Amino acid sequence: KTGRSEAGELEAVIAQGEATIGSLTAKIEALAGDIQVDEADLNSATDIRTKEQTVFEASERELIEVVDTLQRAVGILERELKKGGASMLQLKGATNLAQSMGSLVRASMLSTADGDRIAALVQTSSEDGDAGAPAGAVYESHSGDIVQTLTDLLEEAEGQLQEIRSKETKDLHAFEMM
Repeated sequence: KTGRSEAGELEAVIAQGEATIGSLTAKIEALAGDIQVDEADLNSATDIRTKEQTVFEASERELIEVVDTLQRAVGILERELKKGGASMLQLKGATNLAQSMGSLVRASMLSTADGDRIAALVQTSSEDGDAGAPAGAVYESHSGDIVQTLTDLLEEAEGQLQEIRSKETKDLHAFEMM
């Protein structure tokens, strides 16, 4: 072989190498662009996830307070019903749950905030489930009916708490799979 033929072969190899370099450079640039898009998507998803977690934590904290308040209220009412104490005599004269909660607050069985929170929960529940029904018909003045109403609200709050916890678990799993 001569040097010229060998040089021609080497020039062909060099040209092929340069073509490969050009092709791979284009692929690298495309992949770098994809990475930038993916990083932007991940940052957006992280921001959304952070907001979702903040909302979940606030909702969970509120529902835990509601459940705690309702559990204490039901416990107090049941205990007082068994004792037949003076505060239960006050409850018998109450015409609605708000008056009943007021009686319990005055008897120092519940804090004012707890009584207000329960009354608001019952009012919201009444508006959601019994639109148009008079409050007196929905919540009779019998303390047993009040206990049942609060127990129903407690079950509903516990169900909502379970639902948001389940949703949070699913959302966290979906985010971690990204």
